[in-house]
Amino acid sequence: MDFENLIFKREGNIGILSINRPKALNALNTQVLCELDKAIDMIENDEDIHILIITGEGRAFVAGADIAEMKEMNSKEARQFAKNGLGVFRKIELMEKPVIAAVNGFALGGGCELSMCCDIRIASEKAKFGQPEVGLGIIPGFAGTQRLARLVGMGRAKELIFTSDMIDANEAYRIGLVNKVVPQDELMNEAIVLANKILSKGQIAVRFAKTSINRGMETDIETGMAIERDLFGLCFATEDQKEGMGAFLEKRSPNYKLR
Repeated sequence: MDFENLIFKREGNIGILSINRPKALNALNTQVLCELDKAIDMIENDEDIHILIITGEGRAFVAGADIAEMKEMNSKEARQFAKNGLGVFRKIELMEKPVIAAVNGFALGGGCELSMCCDIRIASEKAKFGQPEVGLGIIPGFAGTQRLARLVGMGRAKELIFTSDMIDANEAYRIGLVNKVVPQDELMNEAIVLANKILSKGQIAVRFAKTSINRGMETDIETGMAIERDLFGLCFATEDQKEGMGAFLEKRSPNYKLR
């Protein structure tokens, strides 16, 4: 599939998707969101891709939604634009396959929101994060008010959103917004090392664990425990469970088959 604003490549079972609109600091407009939506469908349906890394070309991850496009929108158009962004970001969040954000630079507004819908965030030491929308007379529209509070707590989320403050990678790590900070030239290697570490595990179990965590965080603990119980039980219907436990008892490396 050819894209105008995205670059997709594979490294083994790893898919790497780069937002490629560097002259606009990878700002998200309607076309980019449409391409991203199609790319996620393609990756989800590709049985040879087991994990996805999302990053940005140039000096930005994604510097935000495209203000030039948004400026003249009326209320109905803006609501549709938000619906488009919410839909594709939710699709990323609900993918069975793990998704790593390799945040190489500015992750502001829609860029911060894109990183937050990924499962794990690794940041370059040059990365910057923020939700600057209220400084433009609007609020975050791609679930920034929802995911930021869930990740860093309500108080910190309100402070960042109410002030439009931009924070560096180390502060993002301190408050729990990112998992790790690495030098710029090590970012993609670190993301690939992490991806390969995850790939060495049973992929059905990894996907079940992702589903259990995501669904459990959106409900009460009793329902969450029931979700975990059922998915735990389903693991025992897989060949990978037999292989994983057999390999442990036989003191050898497992050979998982995603079955």
